[in-house]
Amino acid sequence: MLTKTAVAGVAASALLASVAFAQSPSATTDRATTAAPAAASDTSSFKGNWRTSKLVGLNVYNDSNESLGSINDLLSDKNGDVKAVVIGVGGFLGVGEHLVAVPIDKVKFVDEPIAYTSTSSAPATGGARPSSNTTTGAATTAAPPKKNPWYPDHAVFSATKDQLKAMPEFKYSTE
Repeated sequence: MLTKTAVAGVAASALLASVAFAQSPSATTDRATTAAPAAASDTSSFKGNWRTSKLVGLNVYNDSNESLGSINDLLSDKNGDVKAVVIGVGGFLGVGEHLVAVPIDKVKFVDEPIAYTSTSSAPATGGARPSSNTTTGAATTAAPPKKNPWYPDHAVFSATKDQLKAMPEFKYSTE
């Protein structure tokens, strides 16, 4: 009985192998190249685009370099075009935060980090972005970190924190 099962297994393997060898190599390569669209494999066509997953959490500053908050969400239409940015203003760790939706064309995304000149004895005022490189008593310029091509360094919106808090609060609709 065991020999009959072994012989049947070998015969089945031989039949499967003969079917695999019968296919022409050009048929398999033609299918492989037409299965994936050319645009998906060509990563150079996406150069200069940003990852939206990296825009959420991005710090937002005003023209005076004062911190306004951070981007909490991006709102898009049904075609996937981003129409608005939801900025969280105030609060602490998300508690008491005032959400404001502003049109995407009013927000400017900046690639280059801001170069700051500061002294260690003078604190940053008005919620200004602090320098990451200071020495005792001497003015220094922070060395800008390496720019990432897949997302911007920060966003700029022309308003004050008080103006944003005065705007109507954005609430996610459940309807």
